[in-house]
Amino acid sequence: MKQKSTIKTIEALEARVHFGSVINEVEKTNTRFLVSRRGKPKMIMLSVNDYLQNFVKEDSILTSVHLKAQESGLDKTTGEEIEAEIQAARKTIAGKRKSK
Repeated sequence: MKQKSTIKTIEALEARVHFGSVINEVEKTNTRFLVSRRGKPKMIMLSVNDYLQNFVKEDSILTSVHLKAQESGLDKTTGEEIEAEIQAARKTIAGKRKSK
């Protein structure tokens, strides 16, 4: 579902100087920034969620799963944690095969 976003214009130098604050505003308020250099538009900054919801031609179910994973913190699972889960699942499956 597309959602409305606020668009603010910012000069590249100001964006660079206040980059952390700009990132926080983009992420928390879904604000988009039109970054210009010498008065000419050069790029747009927007949040990942904004991008996924409004621009990526992705199946709505996949987008929903992705956003729910982010909300619950599952998108921060490390490669090592994923590998450990896979190994544990393989051991469980192998144990069930042996017991048959």
